[in-house]
Amino acid sequence: MYSKSEENYLKAIYHLESIAKHGVSTNGIAGEMETKPSSVTDMVKKLADKGLVNYVKYQGTTLTEKGKKTALGIIRKHRIWEVFLLETLDFQWDEVHEIAEQLEHIKSEELINRLDTFLGNPQYDPHGDPIPDKNGNIKRLEKKLLSELNKKEQGILVGVKETNTDFLKYLDKRRIAIGTPIKVIGKEFFDGSMIIQVQKEQFFISKKIAENLFIHI
Repeated sequence: MYSKSEENYLKAIYHLESIAKHGVSTNGIAGEMETKPSSVTDMVKKLADKGLVNYVKYQGTTLTEKGKKTALGIIRKHRIWEVFLLETLDFQWDEVHEIAEQLEHIKSEELINRLDTFLGNPQYDPHGDPIPDKNGNIKRLEKKLLSELNKKEQGILVGVKETNTDFLKYLDKRRIAIGTPIKVIGKEFFDGSMIIQVQKEQFFISKKIAENLFIHI
């Protein structure tokens, strides 16, 4: 049994480690958790004492197998709750993240497993992120950012990198959702902006938007 703060740190380290592919720096964790490096140092020591992380000076923090399994369990709860909130309680995809942040700390594994079965064992959450199974296995889909596509290339939207409310509401206004076909009509190589086609409509998007949409070719 771990505290809410400990679980949040484990989840943050997991995400940072998956990007860095090596030890995560104290400053990196502090930025992710929006706290002071000294607070991170204290927490990392606690997590290390519980066998959840390894810390090597100048190499950073990494999750142990126990820590990784725990982090994946938290992520599994979060993403299953997001699916439940969207599909069963009719929340919008820009509303579910904050609520799931609270629900992910419920301790009952049996509740989550039954909820998973009730929902038909979904493999992806409303934002396109893969849901770990109860053994921590993840089915990953080959994808690339829309910003990496060239003119005339196309694919299906399978995920969003950014999940803040304003961004998701913008996508709703443009009728862009998970499963939407997107085709690149034109690309400005000076600033990375694009003209894309969604349904029969063509419109301009900025590089920032293109860098936050995951496409499966």
